[in-house]
Amino acid sequence: MDFRQLHFDAILVDGHADTISRFLDDGDDLGTETGKGHLDLPRMIRGGIDCQFLACFVEPRYEERGLAAVRALRMIDAVKRWIGAHPDRMVLARTAADVRRAVAEGKVCGVLCIEGGHAIQDDLALLRTFGDLGVRYMTLTWNNSTSWAHAARAKGPDTGLNDFGREVVREMNRIGMLVDLSHVSEKTFYDALAVANTPAICSHSCARALCDHPRNLTDDQLRALAKNGGVVGVNFYSGFLSRAFTDSTKDVDRKSDEEDARVKALHGENPAKLDAELRRSWKAYEAALGRLPRPPLSALFDHIEHIVKVAGIDHVGLGSDFDGVGSLPQDIDDAQDLPKITGGLLQRGFSEDDVRKILGGNFLRVMEQSIDRVIGLSGQ
Repeated sequence: MDFRQLHFDAILVDGHADTISRFLDDGDDLGTETGKGHLDLPRMIRGGIDCQFLACFVEPRYEERGLAAVRALRMIDAVKRWIGAHPDRMVLARTAADVRRAVAEGKVCGVLCIEGGHAIQDDLALLRTFGDLGVRYMTLTWNNSTSWAHAARAKGPDTGLNDFGREVVREMNRIGMLVDLSHVSEKTFYDALAVANTPAICSHSCARALCDHPRNLTDDQLRALAKNGGVVGVNFYSGFLSRAFTDSTKDVDRKSDEEDARVKALHGENPAKLDAELRRSWKAYEAALGRLPRPPLSALFDHIEHIVKVAGIDHVGLGSDFDGVGSLPQDIDDAQDLPKITGGLLQRGFSEDDVRKILGGNFLRVMEQSIDRVIGLSGQ
């Protein structure tokens, strides 16, 4: 089968994109060809995306203001407004069965997810409410720790999950919400798997053996996730694919941190102005990253191959992190370039069946085991 035919015949699930803030904060009409960022509906269709997990990322500053849940709700509303504006082409999916039904109807699926467990504000009632609204995974932390879970990039001793954190994992399992372990510390990772009774995910992570970065997974973690039955969505960010790229960003990172500190000092008493200026600063940072030499696309395939070698073919998928990163590997500029992934996997010797698993079959299997089966048993 020709690689393009295979690509568009397979069900493609992307485990993570941060696109919705462009709709909510920038006013981008994501139903049209925006010419901005990595993702909009026309490029999703041209790239063959059937199911896109749409991250409602809650910046830590909203937690500091006591507005983390409000910010998450606004982002959930934004996702629903975007999808609702295009009923002929898009649908909100809650289950793998929804995804398969939408694909049969020729529609693109959006799946709600929350990035940053601080969005629940230490309240299981809020977690359940998000589940009722259709949120189908929550990343336990972002780069900041919560009161109940330690993050991979947080400072201080790795305290893992506390008793409340274990309650969060159990409740997510009970209501059919995937436990996402991208961003968490190693102890949090293992503590969560010790509690979980359904397969977990790492929605957008890579292999630390190939790129020594705290956001990436060690081989032991990959094996543990495979034993749990979970799946890793391989992140497309250059800095998680290539240590050489990460090392090249040090000056850009320093200048960005200095600019953020300046903005916070200047506008700290004006939340609306602060948010706008921090968003401007983030875009400038992403632009600076985009000017650095990009790793070859082969680096992405190297990570996929390594995870397959360590965890097995049933435990790897795609987690692009579109619109959440400032640099992608060479030859991948946005979502419409995704067919190149299928072509590259075939060139690496993966069978058609294996390619289908990587493109989306593995994510669908985990959704069926951790969402559909649970929701069906509970009668929701």
